[in-house]
Amino acid sequence: MTMLDEAIYGGVNAAVLTPMKADLSPDVALMAEHCRWLLANGCDGLGVLGTTGEANSFSAAERIAVMEGLVQAGIPAAKMMPGTGCASFTDSVELTRKAKALGCPGVLMLPPFYYKNPSDDGLFAYFSEVIQRVGGGIKVYLYHFPQQSAVPFSLDLIGRLIKAFPGTIKGVKDSSGDYANMKAMIDAFAKDGFEVYSGSDEFLLRILREGGAGCITAASNVNCSAGGRVVAAFRKGDAAAAEAAQTVLTATRRVCTTVPLIGGLREIVARATGNAAWRTIRPPNVALKAEQVGPFLAAFDATGIGGLKLAA
Repeated sequence: MTMLDEAIYGGVNAAVLTPMKADLSPDVALMAEHCRWLLANGCDGLGVLGTTGEANSFSAAERIAVMEGLVQAGIPAAKMMPGTGCASFTDSVELTRKAKALGCPGVLMLPPFYYKNPSDDGLFAYFSEVIQRVGGGIKVYLYHFPQQSAVPFSLDLIGRLIKAFPGTIKGVKDSSGDYANMKAMIDAFAKDGFEVYSGSDEFLLRILREGGAGCITAASNVNCSAGGRVVAAFRKGDAAAAEAAQTVLTATRRVCTTVPLIGGLREIVARATGNAAWRTIRPPNVALKAEQVGPFLAAFDATGIGGLKLAA
């Protein structure tokens, strides 16, 4: 049995976009439609309220309302990994407790990201406070994204957290783009059931082959069909099919990152659904400029992903 089969969120997980109403409040009904489409088209899980979901532009109360609203709309809590990491550990505790109460198996936690260059002792103390106050019963996945948070997770810190909270510190999303770092995490901790997820689609097949659990990616909002084909072929041991699907997956990722990622993904989804509301975005993020849209969409279409028709 591989880590793909053993992991709670093994496979393809979308870092789900958060659609917004004209007043910039979250549109939970539209988000639930999108989540249903994702789960039906190659996604194994849903990373809601992460970077792509603009979670740090929302208050804790808004984030709780999104979690509650998705579950009330019938999105399985068992498929959700909400982002609950905040600069304030009390906010992280409140959000993680809510995810636990709703039945989510795990949460994705950024480190406290305002104070730069915190020591491993300081980060250990932060996560210890959160875990002890939540009281167990939910898994914690660390969110390693130093380009955005400016606070990396060292291997020493991860090992220390696993030792202190076995069974609770369950995995990591590595969005650094540094595959050597992902491989080091796999080599050091996968034997203990620690799930390593790539934050970049281009590493999906490679990470599965080397003992990782899968991916949690922004582009999965629009390329999850290709990601699903990678996973299915890997399960069957069909190397040629897996490589072919990975080629498409990598191409889509590279196109999506030629423009500001959130704005670009919103353009693709707006076109695929025929719903211009998907272009609504919270400042300081902004929609793509008009002159960017045509070339970007043409490049995306040229990747071979095929006609993309999402739920309206």
